[in-house]
Amino acid sequence: MAELQTNPIQLYYWPTPNGWKISIMLEECGLPYEVVPVNIAKGDQFKPEFLAISPNNKIPAIVDPQGPDGAPISVFESGAILQYLGRKTGLFYPADERGRVEVDQWLFWQMGGLGPMAGQTHHFRIYAPEKLPYAIDRYTNETHRLYGVMNRRLADRDFLAGDYSIADMACIGWSKLWERQGQNIEEFPNLKAWLARMLARPAVKRGLSVNAEDRNKVDLATDKDAQKVLFGQRAR
Repeated sequence: MAELQTNPIQLYYWPTPNGWKISIMLEECGLPYEVVPVNIAKGDQFKPEFLAISPNNKIPAIVDPQGPDGAPISVFESGAILQYLGRKTGLFYPADERGRVEVDQWLFWQMGGLGPMAGQTHHFRIYAPEKLPYAIDRYTNETHRLYGVMNRRLADRDFLAGDYSIADMACIGWSKLWERQGQNIEEFPNLKAWLARMLARPAVKRGLSVNAEDRNKVDLATDKDAQKVLFGQRAR
């Protein structure tokens, strides 16, 4: 770590697969942090003070009071936050170019593939008011394909980029929800073993438990007001 972190990082957060990425990374790095809850079901993500640091009105975001050159910095987008924290601490993100490319490939694979596709699977299987067979099959099948990609990758290594890294942290929150995505984990033995390794890590357990009680405060499958906030937004 470049310098001792004496002031806690502010983590703007809600317990979702994207939020978990950063709570896990902060726990793995041993960085002090304080959680600023952003209740996405109530529309906290549209408040001006949050938009000032996260213009895409999505969690997570961080404010690091000890940023580059000792000056504060805010970072939004979970992948960018993971990379920033990896560079800041020198942990879980290689310093050499070949190692970093290996990690980046799988980080961006999650950001562009696993997360969006699994998220759409959740939406059409669980939250959509009309159950559309084509949409359900489309996204369930694509998530199945992506699980197959992970399963093949993990056939000869313990973690996605070889050593444990931010790429694994990016994927665990989505992958552990395989049942909600209509998947059978027994079809993917290497992925199943990776999940067990990941979920056995103490810092992963702690990261996943941050404000865990908030996940049960809203039932998105039935709460019409929350659905309007999360699923009905247009440009402002």
